[in-house]
Amino acid sequence: MSHTPHELVEEFPKQVAQIAALKLSDAHFAKLSEEYHTLNRTIHRAETDVEPTSDDNMQNMRRERLRLKDQIAVYLRENA
Repeated sequence: MSHTPHELVEEFPKQVAQIAALKLSDAHFAKLSEEYHTLNRTIHRAETDVEPTSDDNMQNMRRERLRLKDQIAVYLRENA
């Protein structure tokens, strides 16, 4: 499979160790991270026409990914 953009380690390169640790120690963060990962992969499949979708659905998925990314960013700051 090709490279999937917007992975958390690319979005937060300075917090890779913190992300890994929180995934193991914090159930809420692990859930947020998994939701982000699943949605990001779905968006990537749609963008590459593996699983095409409507423009409206794509826009909604991208908004949700941004919302999750914002929540993760806040969580990383608060748990630094």
